[in-house]
Amino acid sequence: MKKYIYIACLVLLCGCDKGRTYFPKEMEPQQIEIVRFDNALLNVHEATVEQDIRVLYETYPVFMPLWVEDILGIPSEDTAYLEQQLPAFLNDTLYGFKATNQREREVFADISDLQKAINKAFTRIVYLYPETEIPTLYLFVSGFQTPIYFGDELIGIGGDMYLGSDYEYYNRVVYEYQKQTMRKECIPVDVISAYLFRTLPYTSTKSRLLDQMLYRGKIMYLTAQIFDNLPGYEIMGWTKAQWDWCIQNERAIWHLVMDKRDLFKTESLVLTNYLNDGPFTSEISQDSPGRLGIWLGWRIAQSYMEHNENVTLQQLMAEPDAQKILEDSYYKP
Repeated sequence: MKKYIYIACLVLLCGCDKGRTYFPKEMEPQQIEIVRFDNALLNVHEATVEQDIRVLYETYPVFMPLWVEDILGIPSEDTAYLEQQLPAFLNDTLYGFKATNQREREVFADISDLQKAINKAFTRIVYLYPETEIPTLYLFVSGFQTPIYFGDELIGIGGDMYLGSDYEYYNRVVYEYQKQTMRKECIPVDVISAYLFRTLPYTSTKSRLLDQMLYRGKIMYLTAQIFDNLPGYEIMGWTKAQWDWCIQNERAIWHLVMDKRDLFKTESLVLTNYLNDGPFTSEISQDSPGRLGIWLGWRIAQSYMEHNENVTLQQLMAEPDAQKILEDSYYKP
């Protein structure tokens, strides 16, 4: 079974194209199942661990083996060793798992808002792509290992990675700049953007920065349309101050990229500096947020759609020619 772990003027300020409407008011609603594996797992007791593990395997025959192998790192058939290790995982105090698991119960006691947002998002995705196979979502605890997890026909959400930017134990496991997206409110965007990256793969035969940032920027543009009630900085996982800095310096950013002729570079270090997460984008400025290349790709995609009103979202996503998108976007901040 395949498994994937994944450890982004007023119109301009909002981060999405308010001049176009891509979705009708009435669409066939999608109801996404969110399985509470987290609650079932956290109800395991040391005194009855053998029986409780048996029930987990019977109740969650698909997800339980994946969780055991990929989170605990234990062969799923080695239940004797699992009986020893699972109580330690659930009750660990050295790494804070016991307190974290309790916090996860509290934060996710009510998931109605999460359910509503994800239902709406998949309703829009199915409208655009009717052949979409709806995954089942599993809420679980990961021991600070992963926020979003992919398996065949399922998406896992590591609830312990979304307990609030101020959660004390995050100081031990992540960098300061990563905390911004470790909030429950960030889950729908994280799930959908990761899903889109997985189902709309990179198809260009070129590996230039331009091609890479346009691919990622198109995903962000599509995500922004799906969550058109959210400001752009929430789509990117930034603070409002970071977004505002980019808006205010957009012209200077673009001129610097052009002066350095970075768009057509293929060196892995250049691509990493522009596209990967970090405290800032080193190719631009230490005052900038990370992943600035993705934001530029989004801005170009937005300008392209504003200047080409006959192009649909599906056509935008299917267009592999980044050079064409750039030229037809008339992007000139």
